[in-house]
Amino acid sequence: MTKSKYMKFIIGRKVGMTRVYDEDGRNFAVTKIKALPCEIGQIKDKQINGYKSVVVKAYKDAEKKKVVKISEFREDNLKKYKIADAVLANQFKENDAVTVEGTAKGKGFAGTIKRHGFHRGPASHGSKNVRKPGSIGGGYPQRVVAGKKMAGRMGGDNVTVKNLRIIDVLDDILLISGAIPGPNKSFVKVYGSGEKAEEIVDHAAEEELLAQAKMLEADKEAKEAKPEGEAKPEQVESATEAVEEAKVEEEKSE
Repeated sequence: MTKSKYMKFIIGRKVGMTRVYDEDGRNFAVTKIKALPCEIGQIKDKQINGYKSVVVKAYKDAEKKKVVKISEFREDNLKKYKIADAVLANQFKENDAVTVEGTAKGKGFAGTIKRHGFHRGPASHGSKNVRKPGSIGGGYPQRVVAGKKMAGRMGGDNVTVKNLRIIDVLDDILLISGAIPGPNKSFVKVYGSGEKAEEIVDHAAEEELLAQAKMLEADKEAKEAKPEGEAKPEQVESATEAVEEAKVEEEKSE
């Protein structure tokens, strides 16, 4: 795998999901991300801040320069970057391996069945505990233990998805394989070190395509070849000659 000297990063908005096809006819589920107009707002050095990173500002519009999102990306090599430099989407290339960070969809207040996958109780025979959480503690230590699975707020967490592959780059639209956390129009961070992602090969689909090709070839050969029961022209001519000779012999005998 090849690796670039500098980190690639950008801030974008999730547009939605679609499917694309490659030259071999395989389809991929991809997420469309619209790269926002970005520029570098601050460069953090280890001597001053204690670590190295680049702070990126994302604008709603390149002309109005209204900041809508500020994110930070860790980077060890800071020589390339200068404040107010533009961050463009064309730095990403096809088959680049990237990591995407986003905020998952909020589910609101959820019970233990939806939030933690609890089983419900019996709904008949006088049971009064159908969707209740059950006991939340014993006689000791006379308190609810930290981390107890209970009802509460679900979703809305920061989620990181690694090892995704860029299928294509269309101007300011990135097509990234797979699903990405968050609703449409939500902000996401896309970054990678320039490593090339390993191509995902669906062996089952390849075997199915090969079997279909063999079936088509067999059908073509069957159409070109004549059926076994059908007589060849030479056989038909010899049979007619034999019948005529038999008729001549019968006439002579009479």
